[in-house]
Amino acid sequence: MYFTYILSCADGSLYVGSTNNLEKRIKQHNESKRGAHYTKIRRPVELRYHESFATFREARHREAELKNWRREKKLSLFAQPV
Repeated sequence: MYFTYILSCADGSLYVGSTNNLEKRIKQHNESKRGAHYTKIRRPVELRYHESFATFREARHREAELKNWRREKKLSLFAQPV
């Protein structure tokens, strides 16, 4: 199982990523030196949305799609059931 996710950062910004281990990746974003540089300087982060996929390719494709969306459109996903 693979995931595409959206995090909200302490500064109010959003971060979109993908992984095969969602729990571990969120922990990395919040605690590890291995978290993305963007989130490392904007901690703490909170998982706001995620989707699951059968392949990493599908998850990365969705990640790229979401990264091109405007902030308002991403925020509209939070109101939908996961």
